[in-house]
Amino acid sequence: MQHPDITSLTAVEMRRRIGARQLSPVELLEACIARIEAVNPYVNAVTATCFERARAEARAAEQAVMRGETLGLLHGLPLGVKDLEETAGLLTTYGSPIHRGNVPAADNVLVARLRAAGAIVAGKTNVPEMGAGANTRNPVWGATGNPFDPNLNAGGSSGGSAAALALDLLPVCTGSDTGGSLRIPAAKCGVVGFRPSPGVVPSSRKPLGWTPISVVGPMGRTVADACLQLAASAGLSAADPLTYELDPLSFLCPQDVDLGGLRVGYTEDFGACAVDDGIRALFREKISAMRPLFRSCEPLALDLGEVHRCFDVLRAEAFVAGMREAYERDPQSLGPNPRANFEMGAAMRLLDCAWAQAEQTRILARFQAAFRDVDVILAPTTPVPPFPWTLPHAATINGQAQENYYRWLSLTYVTTLTTHPSLSLPCGTDRAGLPFGLQIVGRFRADRHTLGVAHAMEQAFNGIEALRRPVPDVRRLRRAEPALDSIVTAPPLHGATSTGTASAV
Repeated sequence: MQHPDITSLTAVEMRRRIGARQLSPVELLEACIARIEAVNPYVNAVTATCFERARAEARAAEQAVMRGETLGLLHGLPLGVKDLEETAGLLTTYGSPIHRGNVPAADNVLVARLRAAGAIVAGKTNVPEMGAGANTRNPVWGATGNPFDPNLNAGGSSGGSAAALALDLLPVCTGSDTGGSLRIPAAKCGVVGFRPSPGVVPSSRKPLGWTPISVVGPMGRTVADACLQLAASAGLSAADPLTYELDPLSFLCPQDVDLGGLRVGYTEDFGACAVDDGIRALFREKISAMRPLFRSCEPLALDLGEVHRCFDVLRAEAFVAGMREAYERDPQSLGPNPRANFEMGAAMRLLDCAWAQAEQTRILARFQAAFRDVDVILAPTTPVPPFPWTLPHAATINGQAQENYYRWLSLTYVTTLTTHPSLSLPCGTDRAGLPFGLQIVGRFRADRHTLGVAHAMEQAFNGIEALRRPVPDVRRLRRAEPALDSIVTAPPLHGATSTGTASAV
C-alpha cells in the first residue's frame, strides 16, 4: 500500500521500504512527479525534467527489487540535480543564456556515482546564473521562491535543491558550496546542507582542481538523509586531485555523540562579519534554549585576519579560470554578478594571489586556536532573514552598505576559508515564522564527528518546540508577485511551461 504522504517520508525511510518491498519505486516516482506538478509552480525549484526516462528507470528498479538483486544505497530514489552539474541527455544551463541549449553527452562524476547507487534523475534544480550569489534567480528559468513564502528568496546557489527538499518534491538533491551555497539555502528553507572537507566528494567541474574553496556535498531533510547521499558519492577520483582514499560507507550512519559531554563554543560574527541585530538577538535566544544540552557552551573571541580580502581574491581566481573564454568572446553574455567577479579577478596581480594563498594558510592556523577548548563552534548561518527575491542581494546590514553582492555571505565564507567541515541545521523559526539555520563547524577534517554532532542535536531539537525543524504548509502557498519567471529575458526553451519545467532535449 502506498503511504498517503509518501513524498514526506525521509530518504532513509523510503529506501528502507523499497528494500523491504513495502514501497514501489514506480509509485514513489509517480508521487514525486504529481507533487512537482502541483507545487513547483509556486516556487520554481525544479527546472528541466526527464520524467519519461525516469519512469523507465523506475520500472527497471522495481524489477530489480522483485528479482532479489543487490540494491544500491539510493536504489529507486528520485534525484534532483543542481543545474551546475552535467547530466547526460538533460539540459544543463548553469542558469546562463549562453548555455541555454546545452545537453551534455555524459554525467559528471557526482551524478554518475549517484546514478550508480540507484538514484533516478528526475530533473534539475534551479541556481543563480553561473552559481554566482545566494539568490537563486537567472535569465533562463527565473527565480526560486522560499517554500515558506514564495515572495522571499530561497538562498543560493543551491536554492532550487533546498526548496525542492523542503516541499517534498524530491527526496534526494545535490548541492555545492563555495561561499555558502549549500548552507545558506538550507538555512533559508529549513533543511540540512553539509559542506564536507575538500576532497571528500569529488568535484569534477571546478576549473582549478587544486583549490579547496569549492566543494560539492549533500542536502537532505535530515542529517541521516544527507549522510545517505554522502555515502553514495564520497571517495577517490582522479577528476578531483584533492580526493583521497576513504571508506564511503563510514558516512552512512552518523556517529553516536553524547551532547552531555560536548564542549561548545559560539560566535555571532566570527569577529569579522556584519550581522543584523535581530539575528544576533535570535541567535542568543537559540543558544540559551540549547545550552542545557551540552557540557559547556561559551562565547568565543576570534581574530581571523583579513578574511574578506582573502576570499575576494580566491573567489575571483576561480571565476577568471572558469569564465575567461566566455568573457573574452562577449562580456555582455555574462550577467552582472559573474561579470563583476571576472573583472575583479582580471584586475588582480600575482602579488594579490600569492598574498591570498598565504593569508588563507594563516587563517587556518588562527582558527585552530579557537578549538583548543571546544569540540564544535556554533554560529548563525545567515546574517539577515529571507528578503524578497526581487532584491538581488542584501545591500545593507544594520544600515551598513555591503561593498559587493556577496559580502553578506561572510558568515559562511569565513568557514570556507578554514576548510573545516560545516553544516547548516534547521533550528526553529524567527519571529516571522521563517526558518532559522544554525551553522555547526567541526574540527579540521572531522567530517564524521561533525555529522554526528549535528544528528544528535537534531534529535534533541525534535523535542524542543523553539528549536524543532519547521515544515512549510503547502496549503498556505500563494503565487509570488511578481511571478517567479518574470525575470526570464531569453526566449522560452523548447518544451518549457509556465512552471519553469522543460523536457529533456
